[in-house]
Amino acid sequence: MFDLSIQTFLPQAVQYLQEAQPTGIPNWRADRPFEVTPLAQGEYNLNFLVGQGNFHWVLRVNSRSEIGLSNPDQITYEYQTLALLAPSGVAPQPYFLDASLTHLPYGVLGMAYCPGEFLDYRRDLSAAAQLMARYHQLQIPPEKNHLIREVHPLTQTLTHCQEMLSVYLESDLADPDLSAYLREVLDWAETARQRETYFLRDPWQCVINTDVNNTNWILNRTAGTIHLVDWDKPMWGDPSHDLSHFRVPTTTLWKTDQRLTAEDQARMMAAYQAAIADPHLRDTIEERTRLRDPFNCLRAVAWSAMAWVQYQRGEHLVKNPDTFRKFQLYTDLSFVRSIFDPYLQS
Repeated sequence: MFDLSIQTFLPQAVQYLQEAQPTGIPNWRADRPFEVTPLAQGEYNLNFLVGQGNFHWVLRVNSRSEIGLSNPDQITYEYQTLALLAPSGVAPQPYFLDASLTHLPYGVLGMAYCPGEFLDYRRDLSAAAQLMARYHQLQIPPEKNHLIREVHPLTQTLTHCQEMLSVYLESDLADPDLSAYLREVLDWAETARQRETYFLRDPWQCVINTDVNNTNWILNRTAGTIHLVDWDKPMWGDPSHDLSHFRVPTTTLWKTDQRLTAEDQARMMAAYQAAIADPHLRDTIEERTRLRDPFNCLRAVAWSAMAWVQYQRGEHLVKNPDTFRKFQLYTDLSFVRSIFDPYLQS
């Protein structure tokens, strides 16, 4: 299996635009000179900045799905989500979808470019909380809701973690001590997931992003705008998913060296509650989020352990050196113990 890197794929991105000549992009014509430069590379997506004069937009190429969708269903799912969110202004505007696989063996979409900088946990907690509150309160007509449902939140997360961790636990590359500890964590989570009766007795369903790490937020401080730009695995589920994922250390440490203090978390949650209209959600959101925290941590560790093995085997099309270094941290026994010992010992 070959590596799919943003630099080596650049000529194919240029050729795609020349051949496919996508439409629906304001202020852009494929028959005029344009420039394409690498913008960002994730584990499953390559993002290119396309420029023509003073106008820029993003070409996004998807290589794989993290939520079990086939190619090109994954890129279609993301495009439909961006279209759903378009009136709210919380995400980039979608321009076009190409799920034909005619010019590339991958799904492609075009979307607006949101210039700015990544979220800073020291400065932007309230702004992020307020934006989450905006899309969590969107009214979505049932006939337009294509999102995958999160019905049993803790069980679904645990099942996904078990599937991912099996790759690591069954690998001859695994550290035996870490494997033994991860089995203890899974045993604890099997019992703790019974607490999801809380969500079943008091369901609250809305659009959730599920991947709110700081590099998926773009803030333009000059224009005073904030956008959440990565929507490849959203769901229809409990808002606590995003709030928990945003605040747990396995998220904040993913691209930074920061952990949110108790005071940081309280400030973030207070900003969210102040932006929520429904009094019941305001009153219950902290408890909902607290129940999710260890499961979101487990999801991050499980995915990292699985991906760490896949990297060794050459099974990832997209390879990111910084991400691999984070996999190594998240599969370090002392780090994993620092996350889960408080739960196992409580």
